[in-house]
Amino acid sequence: MQTKSVRSANLFPRRALRLGAATMIAVAALSACGSKENKKPGQAVASVNGEEITVLQLNDELAHANVQAGQQATASKQLLESLIDRQLLQSAAIKENLDRDPKVLLALERAKSLLLAQAYMQKRIGTPAKPTSAEVQEYYDKNPQFFTNRKQFDMRQLVLATASLDADAKAAIDNAKSLDDAAAWFDAHHVKYNRNQVSRTSSELPAELVNKLLALPKGQLFIVREGERSLLISIAEIKDAPPISVETATPQITQFLFNKKNKEAAEAEVKRLRASAKIEYLNAPAGGAPAASTPAASAAAASSAAQDANERGVAGLK
Repeated sequence: MQTKSVRSANLFPRRALRLGAATMIAVAALSACGSKENKKPGQAVASVNGEEITVLQLNDELAHANVQAGQQATASKQLLESLIDRQLLQSAAIKENLDRDPKVLLALERAKSLLLAQAYMQKRIGTPAKPTSAEVQEYYDKNPQFFTNRKQFDMRQLVLATASLDADAKAAIDNAKSLDDAAAWFDAHHVKYNRNQVSRTSSELPAELVNKLLALPKGQLFIVREGERSLLISIAEIKDAPPISVETATPQITQFLFNKKNKEAAEAEVKRLRASAKIEYLNAPAGGAPAASTPAASAAAASSAAQDANERGVAGLK
């Protein structure tokens, strides 16, 4: 049986990645690389080995944490302790000259570039207008696969390490007539895997993947790669899912359309900047200059959350 490989599809949509703790420490270290004489603005709320933590820093942490008004007192104490821990880690890193490590310096420069790009987009674009009721209704009517004509895919899976998919394993999968046949080969060749059963509706999956799944015959095996793990999947059943009313779907559609507007505005701004810029590709690799990045790719750093939502469609509707 020919196995279809869906490399780019992701059955379990993930949120766009945000700056991690290591990057946040790197950004903090960036400000520490300057003169020791530069005092941080704002009233100090703590001192860690002589390094001040200010109320401005604490308020910024509160703002990013989206803390409810009634929980700010408790959250402030917890966030202050986190700031102290971060300062300790930052100071320890500097003592070991990690702020001079080429990899760290590159990460600092990347973090600074991303933050500046995001700040520029926020200032330039502002907040897009909230989608109107008519726009929400139009999207609802034009996408019945998400709402009125949803499908539910009941799937069986074998979850295994991507490294296990060598040439022999791929050949065995291609010749397998069922998921059980593939599992029997894995057992005989000591390939570790886990069995799983999942159900996903068409409103939880990218439209492109939904169309591919609908075109597959029942029992057809296909592979979805997710980094270090891979899923060998067969569809057990496709059935109608309960429809979703426009009233229920409105919050998700509104957020989706808002993200879409934000993404389109970011793309337009990057396109404008590229049109007026002088861009030269230097030391191009063999085969010519690299392909010019699209506005969508260039704007991704400034609107990654919007892009993620746009790729997934209206996900998570029940």
